Amino acid sequence: MIALSDYLILGGLLFAIAVAGIFLNRKNLILLLMCVELMLLAVNMNFVAFSHFLGDMTGQVFVFFILTVAAAEAAIGLAILVVLFRNRRTINVEDLDALKG
Repeated sequence: MIALSDYLILGGLLFAIAVAGIFLNRKNLILLLMCVELMLLAVNMNFVAFSHFLGDMTGQVFVFFILTVAAAEAAIGLAILVVLFRNRRTINVEDLDALKG
């Protein structure tokens, strides 16, 4: 049987990879969105692991809401990305400085 610590270590590694991806790649918006999604999935895996090992359904309910928010975030983020690409012809983050106030 897989122990709770194994799930938590895997979730921590996924979260660390996502944080490293955000800090190392600041040029491509698609990769930044993918790293944010990977962070959310790492947190979801920890919620499900705790929920399973504690015998409580609360963690799985939180995962349902987090996945709903993540899907909405991905849809809105990709829509903004398409509009920016149509206007600027690039998705490079450094070229999008016109959004500053």
